[in-house]
Amino acid sequence: MSESMEAKLAQAMAELTAVQEAVARAEGELGQASATIRSRDRAVEATVGPQGELTALKFPDNKYLNMTGPQLASSVMEAVQEGRSRMARRVIEVFEPLTRAGGGATGLRGVDIDWDRAFGSALDDPAGGRRRSRARLHDEIHEDTD
Repeated sequence: MSESMEAKLAQAMAELTAVQEAVARAEGELGQASATIRSRDRAVEATVGPQGELTALKFPDNKYLNMTGPQLASSVMEAVQEGRSRMARRVIEVFEPLTRAGGGATGLRGVDIDWDRAFGSALDDPAGGRRRSRARLHDEIHEDTD
């Protein structure tokens, strides 16, 4: 193997190691991350983990006692969706530097990530931006008349 090829291989291995270390740091940073959001009506508080999972749900001040089922469901959905959205944006923020093209002498480039595929409806804008079918769930909730 020529000296030039050995140098390129060594540089590529160093870049790969740096990327692996950066991914490990990002995963460590996000491992215990969470977002806690209150609904606009302040009736529901949802905590969401780094993978968009619901980790806690609280009903501060018992405001839910004066709400109908559809109102409470809507408040829960709103808080959870905003928490998922906030965590998705945080994950993107942490991993985004790894998606940039590096290139260098080796030609290695950033990792391509389809954020829409990774986070789905979590990236929907609760203020009326992109809406997917799952985001319409709270529009479809009706109270039982039994």
